[in-house]
This record gives sequence, C-alpha cells and structure tokens, in this order.
Amino acid sequence: MIPVLTRDQIRRVDRLAVERYAIPGLVLMENAGRNAAAIIRDTYGQVGRAFICCGPGNNGGDGCVIARHLHNAGWSVRLMITADASRMTHDTTANFAIVDAMTIETHVLPDWKDQRAAVESIRDDEIVVDALLGTGFRGEVRSPTAELIEAINASSRRALVAVDVPSGLDCQSGVPSNATIRADLTVTFVASKAGFTVAAAAPYVGRLEVADIGSPRELIEEIIAEGS
Repeated sequence: MIPVLTRDQIRRVDRLAVERYAIPGLVLMENAGRNAAAIIRDTYGQVGRAFICCGPGNNGGDGCVIARHLHNAGWSVRLMITADASRMTHDTTANFAIVDAMTIETHVLPDWKDQRAAVESIRDDEIVVDALLGTGFRGEVRSPTAELIEAINASSRRALVAVDVPSGLDCQSGVPSNATIRADLTVTFVASKAGFTVAAAAPYVGRLEVADIGSPRELIEEIIAEGS
C-alpha cells in the first residue's frame, strides 16, 4: 500500500528528517530530483527533450536537480525559472547555480511577457515539467503565475509532468484553484498526498508515481501512526 500523508504530516517528515536524523535539505532535494528524473526517463524514454518550469521555492529546486540529471543522461534540456536569485530559497539557489554553470539552456524570467514567449517556444516533442508551486500552496494562484499555468496547459507538447503536486492544486483538499496544471504524470515525493484521493483531483494529477527521497522509513511510519 502506498502511504498517504496530509500537508502537515509531510512537513513534519521533512522537518524531522533534517532535525532528528541530520539529513541535509540539499541531500533530500538531490534524491527527489534524481529519482524524479529516473521516473521521467523510464516513462518517456532514456533520451528526449524537456522544458522545465521552476518557481523560486524548493519545488523549483527539485526542478533544477531534474534538469541536471536529464541533461547528464543525454536529454536536451531547457530550464526557465520565474524569479531572480533574491527570491529563491537557499537550496534552490544552490541547485540553480549548478545548472547555470553547466551547458544547460537556462533563463531567469520574472516578467510575464518573457515567460509567455518562452512557453510559446515549447516544441511538440518536449516533455514539460511543472516545478512552479509545491505542497504549501493553498488559495488562489496570483498573477502572473496563474497566466503562466494556463499557458502551459494550452501548450502543444509531448507530455506534462508535475513535480510533487500539480501547481495550483491544494494537496490537502484536492481542490483545484483558479489556475491548475493538468498533468499527464505527477511524480510526488515520500508518499501520496491526501488531496490526491479526491475524485476532483484526478484530471489534474494524471498518473501518480511516488519517488523516494531518503526520509527514514521509521519516521514515515511514526508520523502515520500519530495521525493528522
């Protein structure tokens, strides 16, 4: 059985993995991105093309790691991040710096006009990876991210893959927001999320795969036993 965690439970797992087990956040992010990239390759082919859309939060950091591992596997990768360095989390800044130092095509595009032009350049044979918003999202998506999500949904592409949670979907309630990614595949981390079991979430989650990030098994079992 695939474990299912609430938003608060997944936050506790992440926090305690760092605090109790001294696993650095960068290690957890590395594991998440590497294993997500492996699932993407297993699903869509060992070599392909990817257009990766990253926000400034840790979800975007996962996207940067995915970009690196797909590139190293021989994929043609383009990466767009929607904020400059001043808005990125520490771990996302670190992973973006690595990607930016490689030969991966990277673009820092905080302005909607530039983001729209980038999305309009998506190719029919590209896998689009959504790493914009993570499990902490709730409420409504603000502009210009809302417009970006709608443009991604409308793009002509090979497939759309969500990282951890489709951007704009509340991972706790399963309720879509004013703009929500409609993924063909969602690669979520540690466990499935409570909202994914709601029927209304199915058109946005698509096929679900759970990727390990190295969180101790006994910690996950402890959090499940404690309940919400």
